[in-house]
Amino acid sequence: MTRHLIQAYFGKRDRATLAPADTGEKATAFDIVAYDKVLDFGIGAALTDLKAKKVFPSEIALDLAVTAAHVHAADTRISRATESEDAWTRQLRVVVPVSNVERWTTAIPVLERMLNFLTGDRWTVQFRPRPAAYAQIVPQADLIVPPYTNVSLFSGGLDSFIGAIDQLEGGEIPFFVSHAGEPAVSKAQHACFDALKSQYAKIPFDRLRTWLAFPKKFVRHVGSEDSTRGRSFLFFALGVFAGTGLRQAFVLRAPENGLIALNVPLDALRLGALSTRTTHPFYIARWNELLEVLGIPGRVENPYWNQTKGEMVADCANRMFLKRLVPTTLSCSSPTKGRWQGLGTQHCGFCLPCLIRRASLSSIRDATTYTVPNLRAQAWDPRTATGEQIRSFQYALQRLQERPGIEKMLIHKPGPLTDNPAALDELAAVYKRGLEEVGALLKGVRTRPS
Repeated sequence: MTRHLIQAYFGKRDRATLAPADTGEKATAFDIVAYDKVLDFGIGAALTDLKAKKVFPSEIALDLAVTAAHVHAADTRISRATESEDAWTRQLRVVVPVSNVERWTTAIPVLERMLNFLTGDRWTVQFRPRPAAYAQIVPQADLIVPPYTNVSLFSGGLDSFIGAIDQLEGGEIPFFVSHAGEPAVSKAQHACFDALKSQYAKIPFDRLRTWLAFPKKFVRHVGSEDSTRGRSFLFFALGVFAGTGLRQAFVLRAPENGLIALNVPLDALRLGALSTRTTHPFYIARWNELLEVLGIPGRVENPYWNQTKGEMVADCANRMFLKRLVPTTLSCSSPTKGRWQGLGTQHCGFCLPCLIRRASLSSIRDATTYTVPNLRAQAWDPRTATGEQIRSFQYALQRLQERPGIEKMLIHKPGPLTDNPAALDELAAVYKRGLEEVGALLKGVRTRPS
């Protein structure tokens, strides 16, 4: 196991203030300034884009974006397989230059708690002052106040697309925020946003699309990491970054169905690597705690925490438009996995997100192209990728049937639910309904070893 330190410096003159590596710690430093006072790794481009849209974030929010860049670098460029004792849990330290060290230092306990929960690693977060030349980076706001009523994360997935439709149909003017990831995701985001612009041409909504990535050999002699458990920290941070530029108290919406948000392990093997926590209620509660500590007048909400994906589809404020655009959205966890079969980028049809998606679309004609179009075409071997996912759902459904009421216990497995005890019954209910939704899809689907 190797402990890692990731830290940025502001230009060549700032090198002397870098934190020294501890004994046994591998240090990686990077210049976050591209040229003059323009920040690199997509942050400066995001500032320029926001300025053109009359959105001027706060300096504290810029600090948050820089912190998220550190977290994203550590999470995606340090391999779990080689840099941890158990092939999962890494020891990661980040030292971030910020505008207000005192305020950020008070946020360390909640930051470390939320990151440890999100990624399953052991994080140490520290702060130091920005150089005096970079005390003020964000352009000064002009007199024009942007028209946006809230901020909403826009991933290109079905849930975020439904969230966008519901807001636009409800008379709101959202400012969407996207993180440009792999090409397939980026393509879906563009197509969905363009479709919304065409459908709701009279509403002056807009979006920030940020490309923030680090080269694969960012940490010398260490491989990259594909699990990306920490990506939602970057996603949420970019949303808050934009939200502070609305010049009013704002809500950052993270649309996600309740089954995925809870992400109860389908079987015992999924508690670690295969159980993401990107919109878990505990994680969202920690975000709201962090914003309060930092004095940022915003709140993070998941408006669909108590709805299944199928219920989101059924209740969508413009179902005809949704039905037409369903194939444009992207839900698959690995949309390029069919390349070895000579297939293009498309939904596999059998990963966990794909199965939940297919189940949710039973009330409308699903024109999505799936690599596995017919789940009943054969008996699936549970030792294969396709069969494993299906059998895990079957196991979870069988557990519900054999032990009525067990959902009230199972919802606590992914993480604490102590922030809102009054919601426990609804959380258990949405978990059960969500599984039953997938159960209807899998009726008649067979699994057995070959």
